[in-house]
Amino acid sequence: MTKPDRLRRCCFTGHRPQKLVRREEEIKDSLEREILRAVADGFDTFITGMAQGVDLWAGEIILRLRQENPGLGLIAALPYPDCERHWTAPWRRLFAQVLKGADQVVCLSPRYSRAVYLKRDQWMVDQSARVIAVYEGAPGGTQDTIAHAKEKGVEIKYA
Repeated sequence: MTKPDRLRRCCFTGHRPQKLVRREEEIKDSLEREILRAVADGFDTFITGMAQGVDLWAGEIILRLRQENPGLGLIAALPYPDCERHWTAPWRRLFAQVLKGADQVVCLSPRYSRAVYLKRDQWMVDQSARVIAVYEGAPGGTQDTIAHAKEKGVEIKYA
């Protein structure tokens, strides 16, 4: 049986910037359209995995939309503490901004291991009724997350 709060939660999955084919602005526009559709469909809480690219852009969009719709919630799902410490300064700033704006922060592992990203991605899907995916065909975590969502019967929308 699905938990009631899960029915109003939506998470994101998508490639890191280096794997993306489309331009950043095009992806952000597609993400915003899908987020607005999700809100219209009754979703009010969004989960971001806090990775560079799609995850952080989605979090940034939620924070902006929340200015006009304060009922929107944001959960930051961290794979492990300080996961951003080796990133460039612009990505660390965006990470800090999204983290500060999150209503809840969940850390899935106390330290790095090879399995932390898979664990985070599966947790997000298991907490959600919809996944908004930016998938352009590259193998990796996004493909695995989509497969997990299909296996669990979680709706997938592509941005």
